[in-house]
Amino acid sequence: MTGERSTRPETALSGCLHRVAGVVFDTYGVITDSARVHAAAWKTALDACLKAHPPTDPPARRPFDRDDYLRYVDGKSRLDGAASFLASRRVALPPGTLADPPDTDTVAAVAAYKEQLFTERLRTHGIEAYPGTLLLLRRLRACGVEMAAASASRHARELLRRSGALPYFAAVVDGAEAARLGLPGKPAPDLFLEAAGRLGLPPGRTAVIEDSLAGMEAGRRGGFRLVVGVDRSSGPATSSCPT
Repeated sequence: MTGERSTRPETALSGCLHRVAGVVFDTYGVITDSARVHAAAWKTALDACLKAHPPTDPPARRPFDRDDYLRYVDGKSRLDGAASFLASRRVALPPGTLADPPDTDTVAAVAAYKEQLFTERLRTHGIEAYPGTLLLLRRLRACGVEMAAASASRHARELLRRSGALPYFAAVVDGAEAARLGLPGKPAPDLFLEAAGRLGLPPGRTAVIEDSLAGMEAGRRGGFRLVVGVDRSSGPATSSCPT
């Protein structure tokens, strides 16, 4: 497995297409510009939880920030993300169930509140695909490279449709599919392996493009030929395809 970190996935893969027969894309932050909407929804939900259930250690009461987003929730299902962050602040809430309303004192309720906020923000602001990623999708299709999308979010297929990117993908494995199949969340590689399998390809002939630390670790654990980590907070990419 080789890896690379890039601000632009179309740059990172432009010279690597001969090495892979397929590519599995994460959705948020790679294809669709929805990571900022997720981060804002998480901040509102988790800051409210910290206020309602303040940790005993004063430093642990600090507001949710970008580092928390990247470390604890990015790339994970909303239940895993909420549980991971609250555990990091030593906030002890019962796990609850997916049926818990947002005002219940459970981890699932915190996740439900985040989901409610995310849905409301999407309805207000809409969603778009990154132009550079759309360019890459067109290039890959022209080269005959198979493509799949994989995400822990149940919204992934709908967001791909609304952004205009859905027709490029021969397979989509979203949060609903993952739940139906009992697939564990990232950093376990199962979501990506399922997507590659639906393309009829082994991981050794497939690349993964991700923007989260958990997702990059999932690609590494899965033995994928190439793992590209997208960092849209940095300047232009300067690295080349790994050898």
